[in-house]
Amino acid sequence: MDRLNEKERSHAHRVEGCNWVPEYGAWMVEATPKRPYTGFTHDLLRVERNMRLRRKRILTVLADDEVAPTVAVFPLLGARADDATIPPTKAGGSKTLSEYIGDDIINPHPRFGTLTANIRQRRGEKVNIRVPLFRDKNTPEYQDFAESTTDIDGCCGGNTLQLWRYGKGDASREKYGNDRVVVGCSTSSKDDEFNEFSGGPVTLEKWLVDVTCEGCKGLFYRSAPNAIVPDADWPRNGDIVVGSEIPNIPGWIRLQNGYYLPINSDDGKIQFLHKVSKRAHASNPEKRTLGSNTPLFRSLTSAGRAQMSDSGNVDAVQGNTLQALLEDNLTMKTTLQNASAISTLNRVVDNSQDDLENVRAAIHMDAMAFGMGCCCLQITFQAKDLDESRFIYDQLAVMAPIMMALTASTPLLKGRIADTDCRWGIISESVDCRTPAERGLGSEPQPELAAKGQRRVFKSRYDSISTYIYQGADNTDNVSENSEKRGLKNRVLNMYNDIPVPIDEDSYQLLRKSGIDPALSQHIAHLFIRDPLVVFEGAVEEVDDETLTEHFESIQSTNWQSVRWKPPPPRNDPNDPHIGWRTEFRTMEIQLTDFENAAFTSFVVLLTRVILTFDLNLYIPISRVDANMQRAHSRNAAAKGKFFFRRHMAPLEEGDDGYCVKYSSMFARAANGENVSRTSSKNEDDEVDENGVSKQRRKAPFAPGSIEENSYEEMTMTEIMTGKGDYFPGLIPLVQAYLDYINCDSITRRRIDQYLDLIQKRATGQLVTPATWIRNFVRNHEDYQNDSVVSDEIAYDLMIACKKIGEGTLHVPELLGDLIVDPITTAGAWDVKLDSKRVQNDHLLDLLRRYSSRKAFSSEADSV
Repeated sequence: MDRLNEKERSHAHRVEGCNWVPEYGAWMVEATPKRPYTGFTHDLLRVERNMRLRRKRILTVLADDEVAPTVAVFPLLGARADDATIPPTKAGGSKTLSEYIGDDIINPHPRFGTLTANIRQRRGEKVNIRVPLFRDKNTPEYQDFAESTTDIDGCCGGNTLQLWRYGKGDASREKYGNDRVVVGCSTSSKDDEFNEFSGGPVTLEKWLVDVTCEGCKGLFYRSAPNAIVPDADWPRNGDIVVGSEIPNIPGWIRLQNGYYLPINSDDGKIQFLHKVSKRAHASNPEKRTLGSNTPLFRSLTSAGRAQMSDSGNVDAVQGNTLQALLEDNLTMKTTLQNASAISTLNRVVDNSQDDLENVRAAIHMDAMAFGMGCCCLQITFQAKDLDESRFIYDQLAVMAPIMMALTASTPLLKGRIADTDCRWGIISESVDCRTPAERGLGSEPQPELAAKGQRRVFKSRYDSISTYIYQGADNTDNVSENSEKRGLKNRVLNMYNDIPVPIDEDSYQLLRKSGIDPALSQHIAHLFIRDPLVVFEGAVEEVDDETLTEHFESIQSTNWQSVRWKPPPPRNDPNDPHIGWRTEFRTMEIQLTDFENAAFTSFVVLLTRVILTFDLNLYIPISRVDANMQRAHSRNAAAKGKFFFRRHMAPLEEGDDGYCVKYSSMFARAANGENVSRTSSKNEDDEVDENGVSKQRRKAPFAPGSIEENSYEEMTMTEIMTGKGDYFPGLIPLVQAYLDYINCDSITRRRIDQYLDLIQKRATGQLVTPATWIRNFVRNHEDYQNDSVVSDEIAYDLMIACKKIGEGTLHVPELLGDLIVDPITTAGAWDVKLDSKRVQNDHLLDLLRRYSSRKAFSSEADSV
């Protein structure tokens, strides 16, 4: 790396260059472009060009017996103990205490070793990573398992995805040890509901909120029993919530959205929650907004109004409806069209089922290196302002699991074939520094830790986001006639933020008092539930927080979420670069070729422009984003899986409440060949403010409009990328339309079309992901024994093949189709200087001798 950076400095005169920085593993390197890309179409071509330049330049510093393929992880990492490296390194050490890898494979920079030791010490034990092991005919770990005809697709069968619930394995570990892991299935309710305390499924029940005391309107959510959630969209009297009683905490239920509610008042005199019939559907036509999947009875449905007596006694009908729910003699109907999603969400778990637990053999790993030793593809976008950066953060959070599944490339771990395809959950568990109490188990308070290590924390510090951050509209317009809308600018609504978000209360109150809105305050306060993992000597009291952000970055940089919001660094010198508000997209897996990496990079860049330019809205509840993250890990999820996605990315053109009016998607006119230039009056939501932001975007986080307008459903990758019905045009056609709209130049367009063709064929299954290709390579190798083991010979041949594919000397049609990658060599990696340094005579004669034997040269010499 030192040689590379020295060369880069000597080529500072060149516009195109590279930055090389150390990464966690001593065998890893991070490479980025020296100069950021601009916002012009021709820079989309720079992406692949710069990636090829990086590959060229790293080739110049490799020894003859070294390779540097762009793979997610070395397949034998941790598989050979003391004999795993050259020179050999002893397994274990004071930092990792690992049974499988040694401290010496960690980059010697003090940050990485300190991270490793502090994560283990804060957790109180080594990290515990258990990934489902792929079952083949002779896999020894499965010899004691029952025969199964479905194992070729995992234990769930061919129609569903087997789910690895990373980060929720404490109970199954206690029950089965390190060699087993419990998995779920994507079409069962166990996809969504999993008892993290006992490790098994739970029984969901429905509860009516009815707080019968003077002036009481409902209940505040609790992030944990007795911990009230500030500024949350709490359930009102008349709501029905879905949840389960907590066996070890009597008097409390854990809701389907992750929050908690008390059944009774503290003194037991007032009952807050009343158990109601399971036939009382949790989806109701009057539910105007999306979130906790519960009906609201604050106003009547059309059907209810029709039942009113001649005297117009609305209250009587309202009371009769609630009483009917309690007496188990009312079935609510729904007009919701996304039946497939609702059937998954509303299924009730029966503990008498035979398949309560799906136990699989596990690949066990015990150190940070197994996660942080993985490579990936990350992109950082600079937005035009703070508002745009927050909106793009939210939209990309929805895309994070989708793009991870499409780029999956991690099917081999610790010398075994995994039954998963992605790295994310491995990294998540490898840096999970939560104490037992923070993971929902018991442990003694530790005064030196944040909240004494006792606050319930639901995710590892490396995981998907827990809250959207775009506050949206202030909702101060036209609220006089509807007091329910008042004060929305001071609340984080639960329509999409439907999972618990533990926060540091002091940080939250400080931010709110300083004028920061609730959504952003909640995000920052959520970061500060973590302790800093690395603090350098001389960088504590010596750092001036008025001019430097080092203390903030010590927390921010070790909250590794699926997207990261990055405020501008301070400019303390006039020569410092102007860096604005940025959003980092972090989930994509690294690909074998620069063409693939550039294709996915360019696609995500273009997608952000599509969302902003066409004023689209991708919001779905974060609980569904989390479900998608689990599904994205599954084997061959890109081709076989279904993912929750928003049905309508633009407002519906017809129907404002869903009653007796047929909804019509704006995109339906184009799909059905209708005239797209209607003479209808202009939609006020299309109007933009002085900053160019439409009302439609401002209102997006608040889910205005009807149920249908804000609905989501399960879609295949093909449908997400290419379209479904006449209401969902697909992301690739939208990108194509955007390129037409901006009149993209023909040279750039040709390459972009090749990128989009690759993505579309991968989404439809015509081309495979790198994960599928790698797994097939191993299973078809002549040395493979059908035992899920990656031998030394297989690993060697695989790395050579990956090297050749990346350098363009081996074409694999199942990965790239007809696309041929131009070969990459060291030629042109660096500038060649017209040198004038004197050459020794012997060297000169050697050079001339090469040409003296040429026929033309010899004949001219003879004639002289």
